[in-house]
Amino acid sequence: MKPPYVNSPQFPGIARGPEIHDEKGMEGMRASGRLAAEVLEYAGTLVQPGTMTDDIDKAVHQMIIENGAYPSPLGYGGFPKSVCTSVNECICHGIPDSRPLEDGDIINIDVTVFLNGYHGDTSATFFCGNVDEDARQLVEILSSDHADKFRFGVVRHFVGHGVGRVFHADPVILHYKPMLTIGSTKPVIWDDKWTAVTEDGSLSAQFEHSILITENGAEILTKVSGIEP
Repeated sequence: MKPPYVNSPQFPGIARGPEIHDEKGMEGMRASGRLAAEVLEYAGTLVQPGTMTDDIDKAVHQMIIENGAYPSPLGYGGFPKSVCTSVNECICHGIPDSRPLEDGDIINIDVTVFLNGYHGDTSATFFCGNVDEDARQLVEILSSDHADKFRFGVVRHFVGHGVGRVFHADPVILHYKPMLTIGSTKPVIWDDKWTAVTEDGSLSAQFEHSILITENGAEILTKVSGIEP
């Protein structure tokens, strides 16, 4: 099943009102989150020098379809691929292409799946081959509370969002630690209207999870052991 925006010429944007789920909805979210995490874990195994981001896109597309789901980015506001691949200075929304990954690159892979009417959304930053100390530190510090101590830049232009039956919904979440750079925090958007890169070409990294908030606390729906550094 495809989400309704695929055949619409309008950009979907952020839906008004938070996603409130009953028991069936929560189980649907758990299933989509679990699949998204499994796809992301698999995509990470493909990161090596010489691999094209197009290859990662094709593999992600195939795995999602084989599991009875749809790749949420494909057709969202005209986005042409099934996954976002953001290499080095790309902050987010990178479009897969024929550029081979190089030894020392870092790459964020952002996976969203639409399974049985529910979106599961997650991303992680992976090392490609032998990564230098600055890049390694950027990615590893991203998983901790020490960003300020190491004086990394914090990107505030983009936000977290609700997710569920729609891809993007309220609440808008100011997530000021999961998206860091080594230098400039001001994004530049390419002419493709999607790719956001750092103004000074410095490295950027991020991680992203779907989280279910219940009366008993928070449940990470997209956590897979072994992905985070």
